[in-house]
Amino acid sequence: MTAYTAHTDTFARDHLPPRDQWPEFRFDLPELQYPARVNCAKVLLDDAIVEGHGPRVAVYGSNEQLSYADLQERANRIANVLVQQLGLVPGNRVLLRGANSPMLAALWLGVMKAGGIAVTTMSMLRAGELATIANKAEITHAITDGALAAELRAAATSSGRMQHIVTYGDGDLEARLTQVAPQFATLDTAADDVCLLAFTSGTTGAPKATVHFHRDVLAMADVVGRHLLDTAPDDIHLGSPPLGFTFGLGALLVFPLRFRAATILLEQVNPDALLAAIARFHATCLFTAPTMYRTLAPKTAEHDLSSLRKCVSAGEALPKATSDLWHEKTGLRLIDGIGATEMIHIFIGSKGDAIRPGATGKPLPGYTACLLGDDGQPLPPGSTGRLAIKGPTGCRYLADERQAKYVVNGWNVTGDQYRLDEDGYYWFVARADDMIISSGYNISAAEVEAALMQHAAVRECAVVASPDPVRSQVVKAFIVLNGDFAADPALATQLQDFVKATIAPYKYPRLIEFVAELPKTQTGKLQRYVLRQREQAAAS
Repeated sequence: MTAYTAHTDTFARDHLPPRDQWPEFRFDLPELQYPARVNCAKVLLDDAIVEGHGPRVAVYGSNEQLSYADLQERANRIANVLVQQLGLVPGNRVLLRGANSPMLAALWLGVMKAGGIAVTTMSMLRAGELATIANKAEITHAITDGALAAELRAAATSSGRMQHIVTYGDGDLEARLTQVAPQFATLDTAADDVCLLAFTSGTTGAPKATVHFHRDVLAMADVVGRHLLDTAPDDIHLGSPPLGFTFGLGALLVFPLRFRAATILLEQVNPDALLAAIARFHATCLFTAPTMYRTLAPKTAEHDLSSLRKCVSAGEALPKATSDLWHEKTGLRLIDGIGATEMIHIFIGSKGDAIRPGATGKPLPGYTACLLGDDGQPLPPGSTGRLAIKGPTGCRYLADERQAKYVVNGWNVTGDQYRLDEDGYYWFVARADDMIISSGYNISAAEVEAALMQHAAVRECAVVASPDPVRSQVVKAFIVLNGDFAADPALATQLQDFVKATIAPYKYPRLIEFVAELPKTQTGKLQRYVLRQREQAAAS
């Protein structure tokens, strides 16, 4: 298995799960028949130059735009900096930290070309979270926006990882790029060499690293970009998800490059910025979460959105009311999709006349799905059960015993409860675990609880999802105080600020309720479901 790898550092390959715990992979479509040796950056970028797309715009940014030729040159120089100046060897892990931008896109491609493994993180993560990622992935190199360097350096100090840290935006990387050649021979990697570690949080709060190969990056484009989106060279993609999410990586970088289109990468993403960018750059395809579509809808009349042809919703369940509202305001029906970091991107969705508002859709070409009952066997149409998937991508956790829970008898079991109707459409019912999905962000209840418990006022706490008409769900904390503290709004605000300073700010509890005690079993185990049921009842 390792004889043909291009990796000198085989850490990621060595820490893949045992083969008997892998899902069943299927490559049923002609476009999924990849050669044994392929580097995704060659297909996405180098081949585009050979095909004559060099002068065309590849990436629009807030303050610069890069043609395909510009993007290739910058990625080449980055690869040279990594190899010549920072001593990167194939298989080393490179942490990337920054907001979406043309530079971040070039950095990701430069890592691919050099044979490194990209670990792209959200800019909101704090030092403790970064240190956990650095230790789990045994990060050797990091490149960060200079404005975000402090937390990363603190993580490097506490973890003992990331011997090589380079910053951009402050002249460090920029100066290095002038010292190296604009040419770089993209490494001839194996199709199943690891190129990407994408982190996701589980219900325990301990992050899981999902492992993806060069072929997986191409497969998500050749399924989602080709069959769900019909991405073409005249498309211009725009959206809110960070490149640190595989949803954003695919939608805003991989898909447009694969089909020689263009992308818009905004560092500051808010409703007005998105709408203005559609008009400014004539975006044709928009990607964001249902929460954002609900926020954008009342503002659509203020902007020229005539260039939009496709709008994709993912990250959380899409309510029919949101789909109907967007259709009313724009005349466009939202393309709903469910994906997972473990699967790298969307695997169920529908487009055009096949869309049924309220339903997620049908399995995309290349994927097959079913619902599993409590006995692990597939259920017939009309049933509700655990969603299970097989296709060209699938779950491989990096050195994590939770692999055996996600993959069952060759199926990827996502943790979602779905209903399958008689026509083969899948309808979302609920999450099967304690994950809170708020505005498209996955938030672990246990992680928020751990942060709250660091505050002197908190004796016990339980965090659950509370239904919310705008964000779908919000984080709510039930807190039992230590005796010296008074339950008042000032303390609630103090606790919220404390969580924002301890973990990524978007994870903080928007609602806090002080209680005398928490529901528990006779053996003392916390009964979160009691609190969830109470929140559901209150919302009803």
